Amino acid sequence: MTALELAAAIRTRKLGVTDAVSQYINAIEKKDKQINAFTVVSKERAFSRAKEVQAKIDAGAVLPLAGVPVAVKDNISTEGIETTCASKMLSGYAPVYNAAVIDKLENSGMIVIGKTNMDEFAMGGSSETGVYGAVCNPWDLSRVAGGSSGGSAAAIAAGEAPIALGSDTGGSIRQPCSFCGVTGIKPTYGSVSRYGLIAYASSLDQIGTIGQDINDCAALLEIISGPDRRDSTCIIEKPFNFSPDNGCAKIKIGLPKNYFESGIDDDVKKAALAAAKELESSGASIEEFEMPFMDYMIPAYYIIACAEASSNLSRYDGLKYGFRSGNAKTLSGVYRLSRSEGFGLEVKRRIMLGSFVLSSGYYDAYYKKALQTRALIKDAYNKLFEKYDMILSPVAPTAAYKRGENIDDPIKMYMGDIYTVSINLAGLPAVALPCGFDRQKLPVGFQLIGGAFTEKKLIDAARVYQRRTDHHKAGPNS
Repeated sequence: MTALELAAAIRTRKLGVTDAVSQYINAIEKKDKQINAFTVVSKERAFSRAKEVQAKIDAGAVLPLAGVPVAVKDNISTEGIETTCASKMLSGYAPVYNAAVIDKLENSGMIVIGKTNMDEFAMGGSSETGVYGAVCNPWDLSRVAGGSSGGSAAAIAAGEAPIALGSDTGGSIRQPCSFCGVTGIKPTYGSVSRYGLIAYASSLDQIGTIGQDINDCAALLEIISGPDRRDSTCIIEKPFNFSPDNGCAKIKIGLPKNYFESGIDDDVKKAALAAAKELESSGASIEEFEMPFMDYMIPAYYIIACAEASSNLSRYDGLKYGFRSGNAKTLSGVYRLSRSEGFGLEVKRRIMLGSFVLSSGYYDAYYKKALQTRALIKDAYNKLFEKYDMILSPVAPTAAYKRGENIDDPIKMYMGDIYTVSINLAGLPAVALPCGFDRQKLPVGFQLIGGAFTEKKLIDAARVYQRRTDHHKAGPNS
């Protein structure tokens, strides 16, 4: 069942909350030794919460997703549940407070069943860099699940959770959704509170939703969106409301033709263009255009993201909290050894790059230019959305690749984000939807990108597409 179907069964007493939780806990215990989607499963806590939620439902509480288990990415703070960002640096850390989104989930009657595996501190595109080991793609266990929210996407695809939270800094929700054949929403920056989200790049990070279909994702986004006085960047005035469904008969969709010219697998190109044709058949108009600044998107993103990571991760010094090396003999040794031993290779690579671009003599040459490029990219999107209601593009240039294939080639790994990073640079919303399979029967996804706070338009178009196709209903074992 989808999350909404599960909630309806609970609401109509066809299924008890404890039974629902039990089904997913059993699925995790049965499958997760192979998938490695979870870092921790909060079994006892989930069953305790199930009894509380059942009592509320029996007392007449009507909540859209009450009783539904939810998986949460391991960089979102959960009170009393270990939250490690898949890093040795935070091993054993159990927050003393909930992230804003967790409070909203629990107030709505949802039940956190565990934390999902990821790239260390969300730095990676394959969920291979974390201390818990790689997440395996349920469609082919020899392949990656995508990153950095690979655990959340794999858990949905494998049937280990009905719905999940992830975070998206440069495509970290959308790319795993494409690789695992599930649906996701990266909302507008400032629409969901980041309070309690352990920071990678503060001006780019955004919590979003992953589910089996767009209706599940939209229902969860309604719950977690809305203002929060603890997060000054959260500027939305009230939570989203995605009903009624207005369809997409009169919308105009832009198709960036230079996204389809080189560097993209033929099967991915074919599937994404077929999705455009499907929306055109539903009444939307499609028009090609040339996406500006394409050559500058990856460099600008990685300079800004790594600079912010260098600043954010400076707090992990072996003194205040986090891992402390037992081999240090001096104060400088505590700093050096704790960070050397506590952080993985990819995190150290990005900290070093970020420190370099912020250093004296290089700030103007790199970081300042990247910020100027970001402004140009944002302005270009604003002009495009004067002409188009939304933009359709692939999510990634390939389907899921073999585990270990790109881990030693960071440039190749970074280039896999070519279609996703500009959305984060501009702070825009996007939805990722399954649209077919490649010749190896691996899922392929496309994304719809909109102007700031136009999630309703994107979700309406996604609903039309998923009503007309069955790609989102396919599973690894179907």
